[in-house]
Amino acid sequence: MSNRPAIGFIGLGLMGSAMVERLQSLGYPMTVIANRNRTGVDAAVQRGATEVKRAADIAAASDIVMMCMDTSASVEARMLGPDGVIAGLKKGALVIDFGTSLPGSTKMLAAAVEAAGGRYMDAPLGRTPSHAKDGKLNIMAGGTEADFARIEPVLKDLGENVFHVGPLAAGHTLKLINNFFAMTTACGMAEAFAMADCAGIPRDKLYDVMSAGPLRSGMMDFVKGYAIDGNPNLLAFSVANAKKDLGYYSAMADNLGVPSLMSIGAKQSLGVAKATGHGDKMVPQMVDFFVELFKDR
Repeated sequence: MSNRPAIGFIGLGLMGSAMVERLQSLGYPMTVIANRNRTGVDAAVQRGATEVKRAADIAAASDIVMMCMDTSASVEARMLGPDGVIAGLKKGALVIDFGTSLPGSTKMLAAAVEAAGGRYMDAPLGRTPSHAKDGKLNIMAGGTEADFARIEPVLKDLGENVFHVGPLAAGHTLKLINNFFAMTTACGMAEAFAMADCAGIPRDKLYDVMSAGPLRSGMMDFVKGYAIDGNPNLLAFSVANAKKDLGYYSAMADNLGVPSLMSIGAKQSLGVAKATGHGDKMVPQMVDFFVELFKDR
């Protein structure tokens, strides 16, 4: 019988499924719930997980409830109400939001969890699902020192670089800043490749020159992976999700009472790309969006 804490996991998309696979490989008891498709849930059940029908049942079976969902609205829907996590929460249980959420929503949910006798943390992620399978994620956790100390061994089973970045919602705040910079860089590189096409400069020549200097970055290489090598999945992050994150970043800036100037171009580019049918494509495929935009120049 496992002496590891019982985990309940909500949100078995690409990243969540990889995290669940990793935790199950290390012997964590796992309870799961289906959401939009059954692929990740069925795989988890085949590996020994228990499936339940309600988020409240996830909470009732778990010492730690983990969520890896797409939006704050989705998190709130699973947390609140008579069938939600809070309704079934064990006393002393810990709830962790691994997604990219609005800091204000995080603080609201934390207050509700604490009123029900539980604890709440935000711990958004860096890197990709392939890193998750190998326990190599970057994790930026927000919460009390005591809660972080409690969950740190579990986080280290999931992440190569585990940071306690500050109090509750500090993780989500930092992640929004991180994703603002990442998506702005990716959109800039995608436009650069499309502009090179317009100017008759081979993409590989552009990359060779740019990557030889201080512009070289992992994000540049992710976009190059599609623009030159044809592989969009080095950055398995959709245009729709990127657009959402830039919107959250802008909302955060508004709440802080400051203007966000540099995010405007990336946010508009991703928004137009989503509106013109690119939403389900991966961010490196923004190259195609810019190529289409420039084709009638």
